[in-house]
Formats: sequence, structure tokens, C-alpha cells
Amino acid sequence: MISLFPRVLFAMVFAVAVAISAPASAQTVQSQKHAFRPVIVANGLDHPWSLAFLPDGRMLVTERPGRLRLIVDGRLQAEPVSGVPAVAAKGQGGLLDIVLHPDYADNGWLYLSFAAPSLRGAHTAVARARLEDNRLVDLKIIFKANNIARGGVHFGSRLTFGGDGKLYITVGERGDSDKAQELASHNGVTVRLNDDGTVPRDNPFVNTAGAMPEIYSYGHRNPQGMARHPGTGAIWLHEHGPKGGDEINIVRAGVNYGWPVITFGRSYAGFSIGEGSEKSGLAQPILHWTPSIAPSGMAFYTGDKFPAWRGNLFVGSLKFRHLVRLELDGARVVAQERLLENAFGRIRDVRQGPDGLLYLLTDEADGAIIRLEPVAN
Repeated sequence: MISLFPRVLFAMVFAVAVAISAPASAQTVQSQKHAFRPVIVANGLDHPWSLAFLPDGRMLVTERPGRLRLIVDGRLQAEPVSGVPAVAAKGQGGLLDIVLHPDYADNGWLYLSFAAPSLRGAHTAVARARLEDNRLVDLKIIFKANNIARGGVHFGSRLTFGGDGKLYITVGERGDSDKAQELASHNGVTVRLNDDGTVPRDNPFVNTAGAMPEIYSYGHRNPQGMARHPGTGAIWLHEHGPKGGDEINIVRAGVNYGWPVITFGRSYAGFSIGEGSEKSGLAQPILHWTPSIAPSGMAFYTGDKFPAWRGNLFVGSLKFRHLVRLELDGARVVAQERLLENAFGRIRDVRQGPDGLLYLLTDEADGAIIRLEPVAN
């Protein structure tokens, strides 16, 4: 298998928007392409992780400690949604992503990823359920990764529906790097399932002896962002490197993305990892960040409220507490801009709302939902 994409070195210089250090909501930010105003929609959330928009205008937000919250008419409801599965709220673990089924208006299915507790530690899991009033009903766990470990790191856990109607799931390697190269393990993979949790017959390793049939790609470290490209339909993801080497990859069936054999990062102690930054048969990222930005959340912008941003990719940064705007030419990143640096805290998730505006979540003890609204120049 050959490398699919030329790497893009992190040699390009970030262009930083003026007024990005604004500490409060509603101050105008002048970016390269648009002036906008960040508005706090709701706060008082405990380390929110993901956001979903219901057809009736309500919003659902996951809180990592294990609560699912409703936002109604811009107000955070006091009582959490009941019926949420038990989670292992430890380190990076807890209640994580939430997505709606593409046909949610007809079938009512929503999907949650979480760190599931086990006698031997915790592992990545996915459940589907329906929302009835303020509770989940018909809940069923449809996927349990075999990446059980006692530590609290690298669960992955982003969810995306592809244009093929399949559910894509990122699974971190739980700190056990070598298992990311083992097809008998769910560590460090993307998973592809039918919407009911069964395995599609055309998955790449269905007929490979000893392989987990759910696996779609492997050799990942800890992917915490995933989105479907609005033009090509391809699944894009980003993943945390070690010390340096955060990556953006386009996910292809059966492809090995190299961790820990190749990486642009180094260990936290400073020594090299693996065999270098490239090797025949292992895919190259389309972009890597060195130093690491600790990416989380990912969304392509397709709306009409920010026309000059249409087709751009937005990624949250936990480490540097900013939002990254990426301009693309096909599968190449040609420009980057940092927005809202140190304005609100760690950016955990990025979503486009049905109103064509961008929404951010801050990973803080008093976390917030922030909406970006255009301002006329």
C-alpha cells in the first residue's frame, strides 16, 4: 500500500486576526475574511464535549462527567436528560460525542460515544437511543471497543455519518501505541458500522483472518475530530500526536496511517519514536502541526452567513485556546488563520448550526456555547 497524500510541512506562518484576545462576548473580531462577533449562547456547563442541533431548535450538549443537557430557547435546562449510560469519568474519559442519525426527523435515533467502565478499566463505546421528553429511551450499546485499559487517556470517540449512511467512529489507542498496528485490536482505528451497529459486508477487513471486522482504517493515535467533506463526501479526521505531530488525514478503507511506526512528533521525554516520519506503505498526513496545537472538534463550513469562509475547515485547539481556520485547495491546506486566541479557553468542539453560524464549546469547568455571528464591514 502506498502513501496517499504528500505531506504539508508546518512551515507556513499562521496569520493571526486582530482583536482576538477579546475576553468578553460581543466584541467584534476582524479576521482576514470576515468581521464577526462571538456571542455566549449558554454557560455553566461542566466540561462540555459535543453539541447537536435538534430539528425543533433545541440543542443537546454532552458534559464529560456524564450528563446530557438540553438548551431550550437559549436557556440551559436545570435537569439533565435521564437514561444516559454509565461512564468512566476519568482523565479524558466520560460522556463524549453526540450525533443525530441523518434521518433523525423520521426515526429519532441519536448516538452517543463514551468511556465505558469495565472491571479491567475503561474502553470506548457507542450507544444509540431516542429522546422522549427529558429522557433517553430504547437505549442500546451498539459498539464496544476492545481497547480496555486502566488509564484515562486516548479514547478518541468522534462520530460522523458518511454519505454512504454508515456510522464512522474514531477509537484512540489508550496509550498502548503498538496495538495501533494490530488488526486484532480496536486500539487506534476508525470503525465503520451500519446504523444499527452491525458490520457492513464491504468493510476492508471482513474477510481477514484474526482482524476485527469493524475496522476501516488503523495506525491512528487519538483522533478527536472528524467531519465529512461537503464536496467529495470523504471522511476527514485529525489526531493528537505526541510532542508535535498532530495530523489531519483523509480516511481511506484499509489504509495504515502509521502510528507509532512513523510520526512527526517525539516522545514527551524528547527522544524519537518509531522509524522516522515516513515509510513505504504508510499514509502521510495532508497536514501536521509541530508544535502540537492539541486539536479537538472539526467542521467544514458550508453556510451562507460567512460566504468567504465557505469550504473552509475549522478546528479547535485545546493547547493554544484558539480556533484554526484552514483554507483548502482540494486535499491541500494552503493557508491558516488563528482566531479567538486566549479569548474563551480550550476549544473542545466546532459545529455549524442549521442557521449557518458556527458554534464552539469550551472545555472548562464553567464551559460555554459560543456562537460566531457576522458583522458588516
